[in-house]
Amino acid sequence: MSYQAWRRDPKVGFILSVHTGPPQYRSRTVFENATARIVRDFFWDDEFRPKWDDMLAYSATIEECSTTGTMVVQWIRKFPFFCSDREYIIGRRIWEVDGSYYCVTKGVTCASVPRRNKPRRVDLYYSSWYIRAVESRRGSGQLTACEVLLFHHEDMGIPWEIAKLGVRQGMWGTVKKIEPGLCAYQKERESLASLSQSAYMAQVNTKISMEYLISLESNEDLSRSDVDSTSENPLAQNISRALIYGGLIVLACSLDHGALSKTFIFGMGRKLTDRGNRPS
Repeated sequence: MSYQAWRRDPKVGFILSVHTGPPQYRSRTVFENATARIVRDFFWDDEFRPKWDDMLAYSATIEECSTTGTMVVQWIRKFPFFCSDREYIIGRRIWEVDGSYYCVTKGVTCASVPRRNKPRRVDLYYSSWYIRAVESRRGSGQLTACEVLLFHHEDMGIPWEIAKLGVRQGMWGTVKKIEPGLCAYQKERESLASLSQSAYMAQVNTKISMEYLISLESNEDLSRSDVDSTSENPLAQNISRALIYGGLIVLACSLDHGALSKTFIFGMGRKLTDRGNRPS
């Protein structure tokens, strides 16, 4: 496994140094001898996750749609000394483009799960992956490795400078558990005939074409035939809006029963692209 990470602090304009949001992170991980499908399932599989992610104290599925693969899940995560446990209500869904996967997770509202004093709920949360097959570093010319680009930000309700320090000190301890966890997951999947429910839902994807994504950037409309809602399981039949801008994945989906405008998305994409990324 190889791993790189970057951090960016959102600011107002190019002169003011006022932070407008929590730190934003991007990482690039390449796993050898792994397929995009198995890595997709691995990150989605809440039943298996506690075996490698010791920060996940509790998870439950609140809602799921067998047609689109959309899920709403509840997580409670344990944090180190600088932060008490946090609760997340996460909406998530997967799109497939030419064998690559766009896995979107974001904080959503959920009336059926009332807010409590403890653990504190994290409302601002966005953590999404772009997963694809890449050539092995061994130089064999074969697409036997898998690349994962992660975009992540969240507001845990603590000062952002303390949050950055906590991430800097603790992130590698979490990251280095992923590769052995993935190896164990591959072995378990080889020996099991059935999938967990969350891994099954990871295979319900909305299949879209690259031409459709390009049309969103150029504001051109394509017909319904350009969005083929099918994948390993021919169940998905919907997509709200999706686009890729300058390497940043921005997916405005209907997980929270709404959709962002293209103007907002393009504006955000330009801001993130123009300001660049800072290695940490």
